[in-house]
Amino acid sequence: MTMKQVTDDLTLNNLPANWRDIVANQLTEGENALTALEVDLDAQLNFRKGIIVATGSRLLALAPDATEWQSWAYRADLVLKHHDHAGIGHLELVDTHGLLATWRFTLTQNLLATRLADQFKLYQTSQVSGLPIVEADQLVCPSCKAPLEPDQDECPICAKVIHTPPSTRTLFRLWRFAKPYQWPLFAGFVLTLLGTAAGLVPPYLTGPILDNVLIPYQETKHIDPTMVSLYLGGLLGSALLAWLLNWLRTYILALVSERIGSDLRTATYEHLMRLSLEYFGGKRTGDLMSRIGSGTDRICVFLSLHLLDFATDVIMLVMIAVFLVKQNPMLALVTLAPLPFIAWMIHIVRDRLRNGFEKIDRVWGEVTNVLADTIPGIRVVKAFAQEQREANRFHDANKHNLMVNDRLNKVWALFSPTVSLLTDIGMLVVWAFGIWQISKGEITVGVLVSFVALMGRFYGRLDSMSRIVSVTQKSASAAKRVFDILDHVSSVPEPTHPVKIAQVQGHIELREVGFRYGNRAVNRGISINIKPGEMIGLVGHSGSGKSTLVNLICRFYDVAEGAILLDGVDIRSFAVADYRRNIGLVLQEPFLFFGTIADNIAYGKPSATRDEIMDAARAAHAHEFILRLPQGYDSMVGERGQGLSGGERQRISIARALLIDPRILILDEATSSVDSETEKEIQKALDNLVKGRTTIAIAHRLSTLNKADRLVVMDRGVVVEEGKHDVLMAQQGAYYRLYQAQARNAAVLLESNEEV
Repeated sequence: MTMKQVTDDLTLNNLPANWRDIVANQLTEGENALTALEVDLDAQLNFRKGIIVATGSRLLALAPDATEWQSWAYRADLVLKHHDHAGIGHLELVDTHGLLATWRFTLTQNLLATRLADQFKLYQTSQVSGLPIVEADQLVCPSCKAPLEPDQDECPICAKVIHTPPSTRTLFRLWRFAKPYQWPLFAGFVLTLLGTAAGLVPPYLTGPILDNVLIPYQETKHIDPTMVSLYLGGLLGSALLAWLLNWLRTYILALVSERIGSDLRTATYEHLMRLSLEYFGGKRTGDLMSRIGSGTDRICVFLSLHLLDFATDVIMLVMIAVFLVKQNPMLALVTLAPLPFIAWMIHIVRDRLRNGFEKIDRVWGEVTNVLADTIPGIRVVKAFAQEQREANRFHDANKHNLMVNDRLNKVWALFSPTVSLLTDIGMLVVWAFGIWQISKGEITVGVLVSFVALMGRFYGRLDSMSRIVSVTQKSASAAKRVFDILDHVSSVPEPTHPVKIAQVQGHIELREVGFRYGNRAVNRGISINIKPGEMIGLVGHSGSGKSTLVNLICRFYDVAEGAILLDGVDIRSFAVADYRRNIGLVLQEPFLFFGTIADNIAYGKPSATRDEIMDAARAAHAHEFILRLPQGYDSMVGERGQGLSGGERQRISIARALLIDPRILILDEATSSVDSETEKEIQKALDNLVKGRTTIAIAHRLSTLNKADRLVVMDRGVVVEEGKHDVLMAQQGAYYRLYQAQARNAAVLLESNEEV
């Protein structure tokens, strides 16, 4: 094989582009680079590049601080260990004699390192066991390049990293929500027993009707009207009783299942509201909506219909089996013969269905995510003429959903008819065996017909039970996704014994505060003392950690290091809701809910009177424009405040903060997205808002902080300067450079406007 042929080999596409030619020089003829990891730290933790490559026969590596390649052929005692600590990942290659090599990398490479470790084990097992190595033209995962089987539509390694498969045992956890309704459930179970017993009367009476009425009549004997009336009355009475019992059972259990579903939705949503912002940062809106909506609906249908049918089927199968054995043990044995085969099929199919339905739920979440992204952002979509692009996104997600469903339907389409075929064959065998017994004089025709009628119900219930495998796995998948939310613990926990908040003075102290997003330090060693009623301005370049600091003060996140104190008490000692009720927040992009103007102003204080709402609006300089709206304070606000200008939305947001009368006020770029005239109106409203309150204001326009008592200048997550405007300007440090840069930008903009 020539160098060009090696370089052009498909598997070299698994490598970073800058390594392909280098690695190609190390490969032997016919050897393929199947998986690779680019490590980015040397032994001294300096940023330097190296690479580890797994081929079908060995592990190749070039360490960041080495000039020569290392190579280890696969053997049984080799182990590639993967772990991380303090933001640094490690891969260690060891054998029975000790450590062979160590590679270090930042956690941005952690997922790739996990995949490499898994693939190393796969290739090693293949090499040691002598099983065939994956060929270059085999299907591979588009993400991690792992080999895929022809019928696989999801990479097992990626799936292992992303999720754990659902288990049917998850359904038992629903008892937590079913327990308050245990007596109605017990009543439903009793009704199920009685209804099932009543439903078995007609096939049981079939034999006596044939043997005692119809067959004697064919033999020229007279029909006894009294006996016929008793049999027909029994059939009618059992049918009416079964109808009444089944109606009561279905009604009671439907009511209970709806209440269980309602409680499950409420508990999930309430738990979701208690989770920190960190959780929502890693989730898609559409996926969460799908879990709480369609997921709980699926569970509700399972509890109200399918679980009930399953219980009925089990009870009826037991009762019918007893009747069959009692009537004729030999025929009963023939009837039950297909059961082991059906049980074996259910066992084989169950895992594929369970994983398949969980996959379908996640893929459906992708479809919902497109809707949740596009519909709220429809103005941006249309502004950039991206309608077709979004339609294509939806088409691709929907196509993926269709493909995954088709894959699963292939399994289910074969399973269900096979069960029906086995039951039909069983019925044929029973007829044949029964006719043989009649010919021997061992049973009567009535016994056989009654037996066949009971057997028909038995096989019908058996077929129904086999079909519930699909529904059960769907419900287990939905339950698993719901409990994934309920099991998540907030990173902003409630204290076990919260400190009561009395009269808040507004004294905020930050002591050596540090915070990390994953392995990236955002804030470090920040110490600020803010006196009650003082206004502090936070300034700095974008990404300097200002908004993160505000999020920590609001306790949207908890500090990783140090502490934040309110009036001398660590804020982690307060109940989260009690603490946040003392904070008013005005954001750069105010969020308004669908509803009236009055409802949006009163969001933080739903019990506010109309006079209190109007007073807050006047203080926010919003009263005048509200009165100009068609219905005044009862005018409807569109979703996310559509129908109002940016300045109007901001003033309503200020009125909302004024109404709760907070002791602490957070202003996060409150005037950065409006024009100069609107900014003046908002500034007047802010002047009313900050009076007598401890205020922390973030602003890119340094001129808006001229009323601040102190300015805190941040850079790269630390406080670099602190003081009044004049003092900081005299120091000619970071603040001075920021101010001068803004002044130059303003001058250039003014000059451009004059030329126009």
